[in-house]
Amino acid sequence: METFLQQIINGLVLGSMYALVALGYTMVYGIINLINFAHGEILMVGALVSWTVVGALADTGMPGWLMMLIALACAVVVCTSLNFLVEKIAYRPLRNAPRLAPLITAMGMSLLLQTLAMIIWKPNPKPFPLLLPTTPIDLGGPVITITQCVILGSTVMILA
Repeated sequence: METFLQQIINGLVLGSMYALVALGYTMVYGIINLINFAHGEILMVGALVSWTVVGALADTGMPGWLMMLIALACAVVVCTSLNFLVEKIAYRPLRNAPRLAPLITAMGMSLLLQTLAMIIWKPNPKPFPLLLPTTPIDLGGPVITITQCVILGSTVMILA
């Protein structure tokens, strides 16, 4: 039973992350009626911006949760600006074009953002530092970490 409950917790956390990505795709499609193949790359840029900010703040002695919030704010600003530019430059001029043109442009934006990210951050694995306490919370058998609690709580708030 303990293993079953642990797997339910793990499934809820993983499903929450999938739900947030799906929500992003749904919102974009609902607004501009285009499947934005660059959506994942925008998220990747946000993660890399966060990684850069956390790396820059690592030696300041700041608590991890504060570094995480600062990195999140910076990532939101960069991702919002990047999404605005992509929509303005690549998608808006093709608003009344045949359906294939915006689709090809979306794929092109995806490749462009991947390439730019590799040029700026290099194509090497980048471990993200642990910013929250790693001590698991014992639920009488199954355990949950603070990070998993933040993921579940954030998902519930965003989906609500």
